[in-house]
Amino acid sequence: MRKLSISGDHFLLDGQPLQLLSGALHYFRIVPEYWRDRLLKLKACGMNTIETYIPWNLHEPEEGRFYFEGIANIEAFVQLAGELGLHVILRPSPFICAEWEFGGLPAWLLADDNMQLRCEDKAYLSKLDAYFDELLPRLQPLLSTHGGPVLALQVENEYGSFGSDKAYLNYLKEGMIARGMDVLLFTSDGAEDHMLQGGMIDGVFATVNFGSRAKESFAKLREYQPTGPLMCMEFWNGWFDHWMKPHHTRPEFEVAETLDEMLTLGASVNFYMFHGGTNFGFMNGANLFDKYEPIVTSYDYDTLLDESGKPTAKFYAVRKIIEKYVELPPLELPPFIKSGAYGKLQMTESAPLFTQLDALSHPVRKACPEPMEKLGQSYGFILYSTKITGPRIGMELVLQEVRDRALVFANGTFAGTVERWDPRGIPMEVPAEGLQIDILVENMGRVNYGPQLRDPKGITCGVRLGYQFLHDWNIRSLPLTDLNGLSFAPMDGEERLQPSFYRGSFQVSELTDTFLRLDGWSKGQVFINGFNLGRYWEKGPTKTLYLPAPLLRQGENELILFELHGVMEPVVTFVDKPDFG
Repeated sequence: MRKLSISGDHFLLDGQPLQLLSGALHYFRIVPEYWRDRLLKLKACGMNTIETYIPWNLHEPEEGRFYFEGIANIEAFVQLAGELGLHVILRPSPFICAEWEFGGLPAWLLADDNMQLRCEDKAYLSKLDAYFDELLPRLQPLLSTHGGPVLALQVENEYGSFGSDKAYLNYLKEGMIARGMDVLLFTSDGAEDHMLQGGMIDGVFATVNFGSRAKESFAKLREYQPTGPLMCMEFWNGWFDHWMKPHHTRPEFEVAETLDEMLTLGASVNFYMFHGGTNFGFMNGANLFDKYEPIVTSYDYDTLLDESGKPTAKFYAVRKIIEKYVELPPLELPPFIKSGAYGKLQMTESAPLFTQLDALSHPVRKACPEPMEKLGQSYGFILYSTKITGPRIGMELVLQEVRDRALVFANGTFAGTVERWDPRGIPMEVPAEGLQIDILVENMGRVNYGPQLRDPKGITCGVRLGYQFLHDWNIRSLPLTDLNGLSFAPMDGEERLQPSFYRGSFQVSELTDTFLRLDGWSKGQVFINGFNLGRYWEKGPTKTLYLPAPLLRQGENELILFELHGVMEPVVTFVDKPDFG
């Protein structure tokens, strides 16, 4: 039986000291066809271990419906890492943060207003137990104690940044042990007093997360864990991007210096990230402190491999530092993955949203607007419609707590935008015959970190005209999971006046990675051959979307854009490199 153990200040495996040189790779942010490529590059950089989170909301998208296929096939990913000679660290904690939608928690938990998250709440724990009953037996054969590559499992993630419920943490620990998780269990927290006090539990190995000042961070850990190996479970060597903010970068020499400092101390390290990947679909998270800040589709992270898997200057700088401490073979990278520029594509057909509602949804009548979770919806858009009696003069339409961005239409005409970070009202004159109001709300990603984690989407309190709440609503869920029922037609200009789907097709003879430029388009969602590639927005910083070659097919390919604000020239361009603004 192989088991990672602790002796003094060292990890031991098979009786021999082991320094973990690890990198984070999220299988759910990489198309499965590229898992091998990314893992081989990690190994070529000089690392012996990979680490990944396991997002609950990916594997149980609806309560009781579990998904472990394709990009969600965690078992295949771990087995592949083992076949390539890599150790594995798994983080199956119910919460992952990771700039991922709702920090990995499933949105359907929010249908219960009384449920308390990430604590010893019976309703929450019952849902968690059902998930662990499905997930952990799948992981057991992958553990090193059962002949697999998995050396360690995380109990909870940065819990000290959120709470102090030790009974909850012990419940997780005991639940893992009871389900046969007999490898090293660990926690990871920031290197601050309150974080370590809240996140550590007896009998579980503690690690710390930081991006610089390694000696200070490890000294703080030593105050709470006087013996044992030093390990940085998240070495933040890059950072993520928010919409409407500049692209984050960090010089490679800073990363190299901090790594050198850690390795001089004999510490183990996990790069967060080694390769970031992509927040496909609607799965980006958001932050909420002073204001709501959604995260972009790209999870490039300015790290050792860029979003498309190409080694960056940091890759070579890090390998050079590792070579000071570990004898490495000559650098050998897997075959180069080409990027191609397929050129311009004219979108030739459209389907205005309001003409397609019956193909996409069924209306539900409610007295008041309700958030999407109450209707069994997790992601995408939701449409609220009602009729206002008239006449009314000098009034203002107020969306009370809209989450996150709403387009308002009056008798089918665009009346204005209401945003969570700018919740001003819209002036509204109601004629004597009354007024039809339609409010299309976009879920831009649930909060993934901090005290505002509970983040239901849609309209959460109500809609007022002046001080009077409006009632009698028809609500349509628009998750956009199936666009096959859309009826496209040649464009006639009407699509520019309302949110619309645009369609175009293009031929591909040689499959290569490519990047989709959307100059002239405002905001919306991209679907390639039925796959939800992600969100775009002219406000940047990203100006392109990464399109991996495995999502294309030889011959004809279909591109659909759901554009919220219209476009003057419905043309997109496929280029061979990204643009971060």
